[in-house]
Amino acid sequence: MTLWRNRELRQHINVVDGTVAPGIVLTNATYLNVYTNQWLEANIWIYGNRIVYVGENLPEETAETHFYDCQGKFVVPGYIEPHAHPFQAANPEETVMHAAKTGTTTFVNDNLTWYSLLNKKKTFSIINAFSKLPVNMFWWNRFDSQTMLKDNRMFNTRDILDWAEHPSVIQGGELTDWPSLLTGGDRLLYWMQEMKKLGKPIEGHLPGASSRTLTKMKLFGISSDHESMTADDVLKRLELGYRVSLRYSPIRPDLPEIIKGLLDKGMFQFDNMSFTMDGPTPAFMEDGIINVCIEKAIESGLPIETAYRMASYHPARHFNKEEEFGSIAPGRVANINILLDKKNPHPESVLSKGEWVRKDGHAVSYPSAIPWEEYDITPLRLDWELTEEDLQFSSPIGMDMVNDVIIQPYTILSDVSADRIPSNKSEQFIALIDKHGEWRVNTIIRGFAPKLGALVSSFSATGDIIYIGNSKKDLRIASQRMKELGGAIVLVDQGEILAEMPLPLGGVMAKVSMEELISSNKEIKEVLEAYGYAYNDPIYSLLFLSAIHLPFFRITQQGLIDVKKREIVIPATMR
Repeated sequence: MTLWRNRELRQHINVVDGTVAPGIVLTNATYLNVYTNQWLEANIWIYGNRIVYVGENLPEETAETHFYDCQGKFVVPGYIEPHAHPFQAANPEETVMHAAKTGTTTFVNDNLTWYSLLNKKKTFSIINAFSKLPVNMFWWNRFDSQTMLKDNRMFNTRDILDWAEHPSVIQGGELTDWPSLLTGGDRLLYWMQEMKKLGKPIEGHLPGASSRTLTKMKLFGISSDHESMTADDVLKRLELGYRVSLRYSPIRPDLPEIIKGLLDKGMFQFDNMSFTMDGPTPAFMEDGIINVCIEKAIESGLPIETAYRMASYHPARHFNKEEEFGSIAPGRVANINILLDKKNPHPESVLSKGEWVRKDGHAVSYPSAIPWEEYDITPLRLDWELTEEDLQFSSPIGMDMVNDVIIQPYTILSDVSADRIPSNKSEQFIALIDKHGEWRVNTIIRGFAPKLGALVSSFSATGDIIYIGNSKKDLRIASQRMKELGGAIVLVDQGEILAEMPLPLGGVMAKVSMEELISSNKEIKEVLEAYGYAYNDPIYSLLFLSAIHLPFFRITQQGLIDVKKREIVIPATMR
């Protein structure tokens, strides 16, 4: 993607020739050259959003040039998050602006949530608005929903091809529906082929895959994968030609052990690896994103230079963006982190697209640039009321939460006909109700937060409403409060509202600062833990209830689903 017009390119040459002044000059910089893997001394000239010169000279023309002395500091390329899920209750603008202040200046983002919020025309318009932020925003082209929808026409060839050709879309996937390739899914294969023709890689989703399956997926055209849980998983993928992102996330914080395992095995070639947090929740990304991954990697013994290359140059090369991103060299976008120490990846100052987003240890404030209301992303309005029938639970099969990602079916033996399940039981009511009020799915869940009266959430994989609790009275109170807030996660017990996270942007995203959202995220987890919740993060738990890329049993728009067989066990009920 060409970022500069001919006139701009001529102006960049004029800066080098001394007839036009650069906007910023970083003097006395000790910077990491990712091509030679050396720390070199240079002055770095920036004009607009581009690095125009790296070398020993200072500019001849300096009218209105801002000089910033980097003596005694270390300069590295801005960090790249190659696998971002920026809708984890936070909104994407707040997510990326928070992360940019800790050095992650480029994001390759999941586009799935846009499907449930906006039509394609409005989505492409808001994506254009995001491109004007002082961060670098790219997007995926999703091929599947990760759940079972009532309307499977959401993903169709016309829209997929339009996404593929969009200049801000640089990746296909992630491919959670890869099993359909093995059963003759030619439409999916066609979409993948079209992305590959455009030179855009395909991201897999292959946890626990055998060498045989990985080989087949490579033949189908999958380029990379982020689901390695051990050093052996990484090596297996590398040997078959995959690019691999090493993950440090709330559910899979495997990065340190993977690094140690690779080093123990004598691995010294990391050129086809990068880092990802794979969609951190607000509380998990409190200290940043890729800067935290670098810190964990260095602490685990990875060479410092290798860690910074994995955070910048490697993902840029993977996405065919090496000429624009991932290094400090003439012609690159001015994404630059200034460090106090090589071993400390948390920057004192950050330039993103040539603008300061952090300077001398202080974050630079930017007003919100996304007019959400103009895109009809407004508080959730439900035109239906919760009825007695909505809280009837007669399914013979329930959902047993084994851990963060595994839910198994089980036979319900308890009497759940009363208005309250005793708190000494491990069971609670659970319902998924259509946000448009047309259908519902009801059963019992075991092992969520069994002592809690109610949790009601408009945050879910599909934007439909989740009800979990042992008290129907509390469920009604929490439901009413969620509606009053225009979408929220609300916790209630014995008639008292214990905690809430307002989500007024479509019912799935907050509008407050990241600092406020982090506090709310922590509070909700702490309250849930007091009522028996035993997992890593409730935001993930809510998201995963409908996720059919995870084993073994899920609640979806179509009903209760046997994931392995892709069969509807109990269908949804029309209201």
